[in-house]
Parts: sequence; C-alpha cells; structure tokens
Amino acid sequence: MSGIITGPLFKDYFNQPTRAEVGTMVAILEVGALVSSLVVGRLGDIIGRRKTILYGSVIFSVGGALQTFASGMPMMLLGRIIAGVGVGMLSTIVPIYQSEISPPHNRGKLACIEFSGNIIGYATSVWVDYFCSFIDSHLSWRLPLFMQCVMGTLLGLGSLIIVESPRWLLDNDHDEEGIVVIANLYGGGDIHNQKARDEFREIKMNVLLGRQEGERSYTEMFRKYRTRVFIAMSAQAFAQLNGINVISYYAPLVFESAGWVGRRAILMTGINGITYFLSTIPPWYLVDRLGRRFILLSGAIMMAVSLSLISYFLYLDIKATQVLVVIFVMIYNASFGFSWGPIPWLYPPEILPLSIRSKGASLSTATNWAFNWLVGEMTPVLQEWIGWRLYLVHGFFCATSFVVVYFIYPETCGVRLEDMNSLFGDATTTATTPQLHTVETNSLMGASSPVPSMDLRGRQMPGGLGVANAIPGLDIDPPNVSIKNGRPQYSVDDENGEGVGGWISRMVKRGKNGEDGSVKSGEYRAVDQDDD
Repeated sequence: MSGIITGPLFKDYFNQPTRAEVGTMVAILEVGALVSSLVVGRLGDIIGRRKTILYGSVIFSVGGALQTFASGMPMMLLGRIIAGVGVGMLSTIVPIYQSEISPPHNRGKLACIEFSGNIIGYATSVWVDYFCSFIDSHLSWRLPLFMQCVMGTLLGLGSLIIVESPRWLLDNDHDEEGIVVIANLYGGGDIHNQKARDEFREIKMNVLLGRQEGERSYTEMFRKYRTRVFIAMSAQAFAQLNGINVISYYAPLVFESAGWVGRRAILMTGINGITYFLSTIPPWYLVDRLGRRFILLSGAIMMAVSLSLISYFLYLDIKATQVLVVIFVMIYNASFGFSWGPIPWLYPPEILPLSIRSKGASLSTATNWAFNWLVGEMTPVLQEWIGWRLYLVHGFFCATSFVVVYFIYPETCGVRLEDMNSLFGDATTTATTPQLHTVETNSLMGASSPVPSMDLRGRQMPGGLGVANAIPGLDIDPPNVSIKNGRPQYSVDDENGEGVGGWISRMVKRGKNGEDGSVKSGEYRAVDQDDD
C-alpha cells in the first residue's frame, strides 16, 4: 500500500481520502491479523503446520483479489481485513514451523534469512508500485494489489511440497512419518542414522513429558513463565513502537514532507527498500556469533540517533533537508533490518517451552499486530498534527527498548531449546532428555553455549548416560519403517489420521482408561506398574 496511497488515480477513485481514511485502509489489515493470530496457534496444533500455511495462503489470496477488484471503500476494507486474517495465520505459524525444523547451531541464521525474504517482498512491492505509476489507468494501483494473489498462490503451492513439522507429527502420534521426516532433515534420508534416531528420541521424550504436565491455561502460563511471555510480547511491541511502520507504510508521505513529491517519493522509497534488504544480510552471519542481545542493543542506539536527526532536519526545513532526510531514513531502515526486524521473530519460539509454544507465539504475534495497527492508524494523523515531533516519539521508544533488553533479555545464542528451562530457572520437570546425556561433539549443537552452565556436552551426569536412565521403562525408540522403491510404507491407522477428525479420535481414545494400542501411541507405563 505504501506506493499506491500517494497516486493521483488512486486518490481520485476513492474520492480523495483523508489522512484518517488512509490510516484506516492501511491499518485495518492488522485487525484481521490480530484476531487470527490469537486462534491460529491452537489451530496449528490440530491440523498441522503445513495445512495452516496452506489455508493462510488461500485466505490471503482471496483478500488480495477483493482489493484488486474493489469498487469502493467498503470492498477495499473487506479485502484488507480478510488478507489480514491470512497474514496473521502465516506470521504466527511460520516462525513456529521454522523453529521446529531448524538445528540449534544455525537457528538464528535461518530465522534471519526468513526475514530477508519478507523484505525482498516489501522491496519488490515498492518497485512494482513505482513502475506501475507510469500506467495512465486504474491498473496503476490494481496491478500492484494483484501481486498479493500471485505471492499467496506461490506460497500455497510451496506448502504442498514442504515436510510437516516432526515435532507436530510426534506430538500427534504419527511416529512413522516423524522418523522419516527427521531422517530427511538430519540424517540424509537414512532412518537408521544415529543423529536422526537420537533427535527422534529427544523430541518424543519432550512430547511425553509435556503430556504428563497436562494442558496449560493462559493464567498458568503467565504465572509460571511470565518472564518468557514478557520478552516474547515486548520484543514484538518494541519492533512496532520503534517506528518501522512510519517508514514502511508511509515512506512516500515521509519523503513528501521532506520535499520529494509524487513519483519521486515512490522512487526514493524503492531505493530505501534496496538498502533495507541489504541490511538484513549481515545478521545471517552475526546472530549466532555476536548473539541476540548485542544486535538488539546496537540497533536500538542507531535507530534512536537516526530518528532524532530526521526530526531535527525536518524542523530546520533547510535546502539540504531533502537529501539529509533520505540519508537518515535509509540509515534507520538499515539499522532496523539489521536488528529489530529479524530478532523479535526469533526470540518467541526460541525461548518458549513446547507446552506453551503455540499459545505464547500466538500472544507474541498478536502483540505485533495490535501495535502494528495502533502505529498504522495513528501515523498519518500524527504526521498532520505534530509533524517532525512524531519521530522523536519513536526515538524515545528506541531508547526504552535499549534499557529493557539490557536489563531483562538473556542471551540465547547457542543455547539449545531443551536448555532454556535452566537458563530462565522456571523448569517444571526434573527428567532430562536423552540428548542432554549424550556426548556429541559433532552434533547439531555447533559452537558451545555462551552461558557456561549451559554447555552440557561432555559432562558426566549422575546415574550414567543413555535413554534408560531418563525414565525407567520408557520406550521412545523410533518405529521400524519399511522402504520400498525409495518410498516409506506406513502402517494403516485411520484413527490416527491427520486433521480435526483424527485429533478428536485420539483425544477420545486416550481418555478411555488411558490406553491406546496404536503403534504410534504416546502413552507409556513404567516397568512393573501394570494394572492388575
């Protein structure tokens, strides 16, 4: 929307919308995203990560089509809010999916690469807006909006070929599919690979321990994991309050206020988009070396300085203001792309335990969209009311985010997901996972943890090593899967099928005397404790 809201044909078609109407048109997408992000965590647990991505893509494409063929403001707003539902689903489930398939030693790198993909989409949309501005018809704004349908369709098709999350498969007792996926991810396709089988045991152990704790309510989640939830939610809140939407959504308006008018404002936005994307590349190589805290702290400082200088030069309104505002907007965007862009999407699924990961990630993403809506709704109005002072407000939030990160956020670089309980000191289970007992210098761990107490490799644990010492009598070995003509042959088990029906069937069956005869069962009994 950033490039088309300043177009004369767009303004004429919608009867010269006011700043408030433009703000509503832009920000109402966040309303749909906020609502869907609150419920999609549970939906992803029921139908799986892949299907959630597919349905989110379809909904997003439908919303894009309504915007493309909008005949008036009501239809445009409807399309925006439907597209927002799809965006909320995708922005919640994709980070969860990625954290569940990523190895610990480059978990941060993969999250940053994903964010770079988002910025490629943003920069591309701005340049599409720019080139379409040369079209002397309503296609100048309809064609850019149609690109949403194209991108949504491509994402939907991609969801048909990606693997399902192995953690979701094991949590829903699809153990045979789970070991095949894990083998493909970590063992080169060999289901007998030792790393793959150890990974299976570790995930299955966490799943079973989580079941013994029972379902967690939101109240219990805030009580037991309040620090983690605060970090997950505040990271997303500051990502918006630090001012990125002032630039991303309203960059042409910012440049217009500095003297760049019409198509020149969109051109400057496009150039800014390129620098924005380039700034997201260094974190690929730094996030797992320098750590999350350093990147967030340095980014907050650079963003606060840039916003203050943008405000100052707009206040001076001198001949050099045009050039100086463009320079510092680019510096600001690069600072955000380096720091507060990717890291807030990495932190939540990384620090939240499996038992509350979906709920916590939903709240985190909902916080993002709530503040996204607030900033998007207020920005055009505040630009008109307080002018250059608006950038000082966001500069203040950048300084605040520095203080919060410095005193509250822990360093998670190199810390395995299973070790987060020890890092935060809020563990609720005492049983350790098999992987914590295994000496693997060539494992997925990579570099040692920056927290000395977290480096568990090579440490002799009481009682010896191995699965047998975790929970006596617990069988968490991977199932046997026969391979014919290069394809795995799964057991026929309709009751444990995917989807809502399979989930309900499993819940009902588990409730009957706690028994489940399926080979994919997650139930277990300790030795010599069978019922008479």
